[in-house]
Amino acid sequence: MNDKKTLGEMLTERGVSRRTFLKYASYTASIMALPPTAATAIAQGIANARRQSVIWLSFQECTGCTESITRAHTPSIEDLIFDFISLDYHHTLQNASGHAAEEARMQAMQENAGEYIVVVDGSVPLKDDGIYSTIAGITNLQMLEETVKDAFAVISVGSCATFGGIPGANPNPTGAVPITDIVTDKPVINISGCPPIPEAMTGTISYLLSFGSIPELDHLNRPKAFFGEAIHDRCYRRPFYERGMFAKSFDDEGARQGWCLFEVGCKGPVTYNACATLKWNGGTSFPIQSGHGCLGCSEPGFWDLGGFYKPLSTAKGDPLKWAGGAAVAGAAVGAASAIMARNKRNKILKEGK
Repeated sequence: MNDKKTLGEMLTERGVSRRTFLKYASYTASIMALPPTAATAIAQGIANARRQSVIWLSFQECTGCTESITRAHTPSIEDLIFDFISLDYHHTLQNASGHAAEEARMQAMQENAGEYIVVVDGSVPLKDDGIYSTIAGITNLQMLEETVKDAFAVISVGSCATFGGIPGANPNPTGAVPITDIVTDKPVINISGCPPIPEAMTGTISYLLSFGSIPELDHLNRPKAFFGEAIHDRCYRRPFYERGMFAKSFDDEGARQGWCLFEVGCKGPVTYNACATLKWNGGTSFPIQSGHGCLGCSEPGFWDLGGFYKPLSTAKGDPLKWAGGAAVAGAAVGAASAIMARNKRNKILKEGK
């Protein structure tokens, strides 16, 4: 991957116009919640950079994160691979296999020491010396430690890599842990979700290319640009929540009228993600718009909360710890206030009759 040409030179050779490139820079600035003036800095940063070596490791996972990024809209995975990065190793997308694949990983690590990015999806099993998931004759733990040794940064994608996910759900038979439990001497960016929004992944990589630094992160190491607001804050059903108008089942009149899905289990009030703004499939829709409540898949321990179709007030375990305390408490108070407002309104209407 020793290409001495800058990305600007390579894009020009590929016939990419300055106008098209600036449009992409502007889009990246917008999804990263940066001011419009940052578009110029992004364009200059990417134009002067060289193709970024990326090593993608897949451990205890379902390949859903890879499936998601292959459906990225802007930039597409093809744009990312051919124009911006050198995807030197990826268990699902690479052509090579066996010894040739492992040689490619080693070569990328040696030629780009201190500069390459490691992307990881999937949790790492630690029980019984990690025998529950092995690749090329070594455990996931051994491969991870070996690969991140000389990396510039690590990006954990998906809830399995960021928080343990489904492999780490109770009773966690393999002793699965998130990447941050293992990698403590490198910057780790968490892009949670099951799977993550594709543009959250490509946008974060674009930021690293543009500025050569880590974007602003929240307390869970997630980019604030994508995880800075609760889904509830941007949900188009929120006016119904405020008015105490809740669907009681997925096929009742309230559901048909587009009422709030809080009482059928929506975790939007305590889930931080960009689903309601970026949406999915090129901005087409997101689960709540399709009539299904948010599962909270970008938050730690979502699988064990205790019922996808039960309201937060019935959550098992410690929902305050799961969702950050104040968020759950606020959601509960908000829901109670909304119900009181609805009851009061119904009483007034009844007395008026």
